[in-house]
Parts: sequence; structure tokens; C-alpha cells
Amino acid sequence: MIPVAVRQRPAYDNQLDEPAALTVRVDCPAKTNLTLEVGPTHDEWGGRHELDTIYCAIGVYDTITATAKHPGAGFSLELEGAHLGDLASSSSDMRRNHAVLALFAMAQAAGRDPDVALTITKRIPVGAGLGGGSADAAATILAVNQLWELHWPMERLRTIAATLGADMPFCLSGGFAHGTGFGERIEVIDAGSAAERDLIGQGYAGEVLVGAYQSQLSTPEVYHTFDAVGPGNGNRNHLQAAAISLHPRSGQAIDAAVNAGACHAFVSGSGPSVVAFVPDNVTAQRIIDAWRNGGMVDRIIKASAPAHPIIGVSQ
Repeated sequence: MIPVAVRQRPAYDNQLDEPAALTVRVDCPAKTNLTLEVGPTHDEWGGRHELDTIYCAIGVYDTITATAKHPGAGFSLELEGAHLGDLASSSSDMRRNHAVLALFAMAQAAGRDPDVALTITKRIPVGAGLGGGSADAAATILAVNQLWELHWPMERLRTIAATLGADMPFCLSGGFAHGTGFGERIEVIDAGSAAERDLIGQGYAGEVLVGAYQSQLSTPEVYHTFDAVGPGNGNRNHLQAAAISLHPRSGQAIDAAVNAGACHAFVSGSGPSVVAFVPDNVTAQRIIDAWRNGGMVDRIIKASAPAHPIIGVSQ
């Protein structure tokens, strides 16, 4: 269950004697793919590939803050964070930002104007195969659902999210899930279920290290390369061989993590980030030392898995 903070009693502006603007904050975790089987393309999906994947949310969080604005004021967007990647480019069209697109989609579905101020605090690496844009969209959907007191169920929110991207329906709830279609059809793996116990028993839970890079990989480029090189031998992530061919340091980081004792190490999604599940702190430190000494990654992030969105409401 997604924890939601109890709403405070409304605060009032002493000059206007009006309720202070309602604000919803959502911390949404990154995603990775424990397995990612890539099938043929489908014209009805706009040329997207068929996917069969096990999603896992890991505790690296972007934060979306959504605040109600006066009717007719329109939307606004602010970006914060030390690692904004292409999002900080002066040529970036903010109307194409995933969070803004999610706001527009919710407004259209609700028959409302998007009079909302959005702030994104980025911590999930950009263009890294960790679903940062999808997390921002999902967080916005969750925030607006709360901000406008829509009380729409998860399935309705997932239907909206599926119009925006493959990973977004999963990011709404996090945890573990089985994804099919082009990744948008979600079957949640419930906490305490046999399927979850099996994943935990395989070592897909607990402490996680993320090896991140300053460089980014274009998802379409990775898929184009996959179409040429195929899935590689024995890769549970069919995109891994393509990502490593475009970004060889990812392969070096995977090998180093496995040699240092990681339970699992792999390219996250379309890369280039590398995710390593570790059994204990000693192993984690060996991997960190190997990555740092070998210059195999640019940034190391410690996290845990599985993770879930966290919603808070304030005035």
C-alpha cells in the first residue's frame, strides 16, 4: 500500500483570509528490469517491441511537488537537482517534459484546466535506463489525483499512464511487477506472495548499488542496435548486449561487480546504468572500490529494493 500523509487542517493567509494553496509531494522511485525479454515490433503500438519483463523499483527517488494555482493561471514547471542532464538544456521544450505531459493527460481526463505549479527535484540519473522520466510522470499522476481529490483507482490511473509511456504504469505503484505488452500491462507481484518470495530468494532484494554515468544512451538507438546485434548469449536483459556495445564501460562495471561477489549485476533497462544487488556491506564495499579504482562508473548511488512511491499532503 502507498503511504499517504494525513492532511493537515487548512492554514489561512492573514491578508486575504483564504486557504493556503494545497501542495502534494510525491517521492517516486527509479525502476529497473530484473528480466527483459524483447519480442517483435507491432504496428499497432507505433512500432514498439513486445516486451516481457519483471520490474523492480529501487530506492533512488525523484520528488514531484504539485501546488494548486488560481483558476486560469496555467501550469508552471521548475527543475532542481545537481544531475539534470539534457533536461537543463536551454533548447529543452518543457511542454514535452514527462511530468507536464502527465499533468495535461490528467487535466484532459478530468475535464479541468492544468492550473498547477510543478517542481521536479531530480535524483534519478537522466537517460540512464532507470525510468526517471517515467517516475516523474507517475509521480505527477499520483499528485494530481490527490491534489484535485479525484480518488481515481489505480487501474484508471494506469490507463492514463499507458498513453504516455511503457514504464509509467509500473512506476505508479513500484515494488515488483510483471510487465507485458510493450511494458504497460502490469500484474503486481504482491508483498508476501510466492512470486515475491522467489525473487527475494534469488537475491533481488535488499541493498543495491547503482553505477551511473555522465553520458546518456538514447533508448531508440539501443533498440536499433538490438535489432542488429540481438540479445546476446544468456542475458536476462535482451538489451544488455546492445547497450554495452554502445557504452563498453557498462560491461566492465558488470564484470567487476560479479567478480567482487554481487548476487546480480546487469545493465538497467536500455542503459547505460549498471545495477548490482549485493548480499552484505563487505561485498558492497568491494564493488565500490573496484568501480572507483577502475574508473568504471562516474557516480555510485546506494539504494534498496523493492521501493514504493510515498505521498504527502500539506497546506
